Amino acid sequence: MGSFMRHLPPPAWLRSFEAAARLGGFTAAAAELGLTPAAVSQQIRSLEARLGYPLFHRLPRGVALTELGQSYLPAVRRAFEDLASATAGLFGVAQGRPLVVRAPPSFAVLCLAPRISAFRALHPGIPLRLCSSTWADTAPEDRVDVDIRYGDGRWPVEDVRPLTEPGSVVVAPPGIDFGPDPLAVLAPMLGQGAIHIIGCDSFWEGFARLHGIPETSVGRAVAVDSSHAALEMVAAGLGVALMARDLARPFLAQGRISVEPRLTLPHDQAHFVLVPKTTDPRPEARLFADWLVAEMAALGPLVSGPVPSTRGSI
Repeated sequence: MGSFMRHLPPPAWLRSFEAAARLGGFTAAAAELGLTPAAVSQQIRSLEARLGYPLFHRLPRGVALTELGQSYLPAVRRAFEDLASATAGLFGVAQGRPLVVRAPPSFAVLCLAPRISAFRALHPGIPLRLCSSTWADTAPEDRVDVDIRYGDGRWPVEDVRPLTEPGSVVVAPPGIDFGPDPLAVLAPMLGQGAIHIIGCDSFWEGFARLHGIPETSVGRAVAVDSSHAALEMVAAGLGVALMARDLARPFLAQGRISVEPRLTLPHDQAHFVLVPKTTDPRPEARLFADWLVAEMAALGPLVSGPVPSTRGSI
């Protein structure tokens, strides 16, 4: 055995440390690892004795990492991830268990589903399960390996990367020529009614203030709970909507809507991909996230009028 191995703590102690740090307590870590809380506590005490320093503050309810524990945790996680990645790379994915990817319904339909065949062509040995959830805080029925969310990106997860540009753009029925004064063209359409997306209700108010439009002049045609539904209504001529640029691409490519890049609302909301931390990290999750980030980054700027589909995937 190499000399460096003699100085390493047993992996079981490190797994208990990682789980307790992530879950905030020995009882929760024990339930995940299939041990008793006393066994987890003993393993962590043994680890602290081996290292010569405390890793946790014992609190009335749960535990909290010491400063040294906070510094040690990322290295322990990376070690487990590297080991899992090497194992999967050499011996394949575990028992064909599907990689569970969760996404908002509109992103799943408009951005993700058209690209899945490209991922499958690159990685035919990784089975996928795609599920959707309108609200990011909805508890999933199954473990989620890759989570795609819409928000400001400030979630308590270490691996969070942007997929789309923040901000919203006005989408209108097909054939609209906004000309040199897009606000003048938009005004009568707003009076007839704007389509509101539930969860983004304040966007039209912010747009009106930014562009000097009286908020009372923005009518409400209908409220929907997804950008996909809003796009279908815009394409049918029901009204105009504000939404993430990249969600509008498929409809724009098909000539079903008009987009005016000068009519935008800057804000910090965008789509992000998250890879939750677990005690048994799946390297396929990081592989999928890396691939999706590259796919979305390859999209060109959104322009008005129909545009060709990007990379043949939409």
